[in-house]
Amino acid sequence: MHIPDGFVAPQVYLPAYLLAVGFTLLSFRKLKEAFEEGKVPYIASLSAFAFIVGSVAVPIPGGTSVHGLGVAPIALLFGPWVAYACFSIVLLLQVILLGEGGITTYPINLLAIGLVGGFSAYWFYRIFNRMAFAVFLSGFLSTLLSAIFMSILLGVHPYLFKDPSGKPLYFPYPLSLTIPAFLLPHLLVGFAEGILTHIAVKHLSKRLRHE
Repeated sequence: MHIPDGFVAPQVYLPAYLLAVGFTLLSFRKLKEAFEEGKVPYIASLSAFAFIVGSVAVPIPGGTSVHGLGVAPIALLFGPWVAYACFSIVLLLQVILLGEGGITTYPINLLAIGLVGGFSAYWFYRIFNRMAFAVFLSGFLSTLLSAIFMSILLGVHPYLFKDPSGKPLYFPYPLSLTIPAFLLPHLLVGFAEGILTHIAVKHLSKRLRHE
C-alpha cells in the first residue's frame, strides 16, 4: 500500500499535502479535546502494532508486495480522528526510519490508510453493528476500500499525465490493471485484518470498560 516517490504527479501530491496537513491539524485538535490519560498506553500499543504490521511486506507475484494496515482497531476503539492522528506519525516514521513509501507520496498513503481506512472502518461498524461479525467486516471492508482508493488514484495517472508521444510520465499502469492488482491480494489482507481487528477490539474493549 505504500507508494514510493516518483509514481505520483506533483499535480496530485501537492494538493494531497494540503488536505493531509489540514486533516492532521484537525485530528490532533480533536485528540487533545478527547484526551484521557488512561487511554494513552492502549493507543500507543495499537499504534506500535500498526507500525509493525505495516512494515512487514509480503511479496506477491508481479514484483510487488502487500502489508497489513492496523488502522481499524484504533478507529473502532478511540474514533477515526484518533486513528488518523496516530497514522500521521506511524507513516512518517516508516518513511524516515524504514524507507517505506516516500516523502512526496506520504500524504497519499496517509489519506488512503488514515482517512479512507480509518473513517470507513468506523462507519462500516456503525452500519453493521447489529451483526455478529460487525468488527470483522469493518476491518475487512475498510482494507478493501483503502486498496480501491489507491488503485484508482494510481490508475488514472496514465490517462492524465503523459508526454506528447503518449508515454506515461509517472505511474504507467491503467485502471484495468491497478484495480485487480490491488483488490485481489487485499482480499486476503482484508481477511487477516478483519480477524486481527476482531481480536484486538474484543480484548481491549473489555479492559477499557474497567478503566
